[in-house]
Amino acid sequence: MHPAESARPAARGARGYARACAARSSVELRAFFRNKQSLVFTLFFPVILLVVFGSIFEGKVEGTDTDFRQVFMAGVIAAGVMSTAFSGLAINVAIERDTGTIRRLALTPMPKSAYFVGKIVRVVVTTVLETILLIGIAVTAFGLPLPQTAERWSTLVWCLALGTAACALAGTAYSALIPNSRSAAAVVTPVFMVMQFISGVFYPFDHLPVWMQNTAALFPVKWMAQGFRSVFLPDGFTVVEPAGSWELGRIALVLALWAVGGLLATGLTFDWRGPRVR
Repeated sequence: MHPAESARPAARGARGYARACAARSSVELRAFFRNKQSLVFTLFFPVILLVVFGSIFEGKVEGTDTDFRQVFMAGVIAAGVMSTAFSGLAINVAIERDTGTIRRLALTPMPKSAYFVGKIVRVVVTTVLETILLIGIAVTAFGLPLPQTAERWSTLVWCLALGTAACALAGTAYSALIPNSRSAAAVVTPVFMVMQFISGVFYPFDHLPVWMQNTAALFPVKWMAQGFRSVFLPDGFTVVEPAGSWELGRIALVLALWAVGGLLATGLTFDWRGPRVR
């Protein structure tokens, strides 16, 4: 067979796979933006937190010249990532599993990997949109300074990318613990809220009890919040960071480990058969 002829089926297969991924991604995005509950809980809840608490808090963080609202806003960006990537995905996958959507999709000619590509596109689009909304409001309404150097912009990008991957994969794995669609929000929301309180989103991290700081250091939200503080706050703020520095290398390492761990856990727990047999 001529090499050109043997390449045609492969090219057609690649085009077919790309179309399947694009179609699934389109379905995911339409479903998200048409679901008012998803929009309010996943996309707008962090925005509401930002506006409400940003209007209440005032004053400088003790020992620094940094406005507390700016510290809080950097933390809320991390909360926004967890909301879209962890909470939104965990609830969505649990609902699709309980309603039999995942099982039905597994029986179609669609490549199974296209399902995950669709989820990736959904998470990336919603997380980027969430981040733009939060930064836009924080800058225009509350005076959060934009990053002034290319290095800080690059830190924003990789911290956002690693944080999104870590939270999304953790959320997919966590969905296996949700018994049914009715309890999805009830099982996910407490985890989301506790992570915010112990990770320094609502309160300066150095003011928290040591045991709480050590507990938060085991999870990605604390490290995302610290990474975003390094992007938006002056370097002088490191005097109140537990390590006395931004620890960018450690932030990248912890988030990467969570992404790898989440991927392995997803591979072990994801079930294409849909609802569990009761």
